[in-house]
Amino acid sequence: METYLWAFVVGGLICVIGQLMMDVAKLTPAHTMSILVVTGAVLGGLGLYEPLINFAGAGATVPITSFGNSLVQGALSEAKNTGLVGTITGIFEITSAGISAAIIFSFLASLLFRPKG
Repeated sequence: METYLWAFVVGGLICVIGQLMMDVAKLTPAHTMSILVVTGAVLGGLGLYEPLINFAGAGATVPITSFGNSLVQGALSEAKNTGLVGTITGIFEITSAGISAAIIFSFLASLLFRPKG
């Protein structure tokens, strides 16, 4: 039960931060998303995002900040194995499944539903 509570609290706080960035700072959704991804990348690069994942579980892995963390972790792990080229290939290797799934399911949804416009 405690795990679910912390996942809810941490995930909710990340979302509240994003909402405040749009409402109070008047940032666009694109700017907000970019800042959250970069924040996750910086925290991941400093080794601070993994303890947050261990503490909050899905509360830290579901929000967009986790994508930034995944990019950095992929780059760092492949850079250790293959050098400088691994920095670029690692980014794509670790995030390709999620990105591919988003593209495929978005395409399928567009075939099934007609947007109102």
